[in-house]
Amino acid sequence: MILLTFNIITIEAECKNGASVSDEERLKISVENTKAILRILDIHDIKASFFVEISIAEKLRDLLKAISSKGHEIAFYNQKSDPGEIEVVKKNIQDLLEKQIKGIRQKDLKIAHESLKLMEFNYVSNIDNADILFPFKRLKRTTDIVEENGLSIVPESISPYSQLPYNDFIFQLLPMKYYKNMVFETLKNDDFVLIYLNSWQFTDFGKYHFDVPVHRRFNSGKKMEDKLDVLLSWINEKEMATSRMKDYIF
Repeated sequence: MILLTFNIITIEAECKNGASVSDEERLKISVENTKAILRILDIHDIKASFFVEISIAEKLRDLLKAISSKGHEIAFYNQKSDPGEIEVVKKNIQDLLEKQIKGIRQKDLKIAHESLKLMEFNYVSNIDNADILFPFKRLKRTTDIVEENGLSIVPESISPYSQLPYNDFIFQLLPMKYYKNMVFETLKNDDFVLIYLNSWQFTDFGKYHFDVPVHRRFNSGKKMEDKLDVLLSWINEKEMATSRMKDYIF
């Protein structure tokens, strides 16, 4: 099973040469990038899970309604919110969508599982930092979904052969031929492959003067759209099963 997921987050990079991009414009970029992702998913009739950053969720009400109406899952991505803020936003977005928010993704700031369970989350998808050195570290593989304090804990996927993780950086960096082989070989060994990408990776950095490293500009923007399109075409061609996170877990 392939679990395709996207983090909706605003780009935090500073600008070069005294240029500036307002918070409103950064939010607009996230919206347009997400719409590009949705168009590609629609073409291939594949459903995914979108993890929206909690601090911007209520500013993206129209976008979240559009995502949900197309049959995709809305979940949360917590970068810096405390339990009180999470609980308020969760209630408001659930009222908006008339659907329960079941999943939450965490990276640097991790809320205790007991608190997440009290907020009626059903699963947690924790991810690690994806910097340029991260792919070359030997990783301890834990690919089973486990239950802890009434929550399903979903691990990151890691290739059992190359030891490469299926994070946003690896998708952006690797040639698609190699990436396809990695997915194919992993599914021979594991029950699922969890792939995650960030909305900001689809930004046209030729248009905006963000100061991002060269390796993060590589294959960004339209090239990321093309890579995603090729991956989804291949998934359908090979008749590989895909699922939203909440459906696979429950």
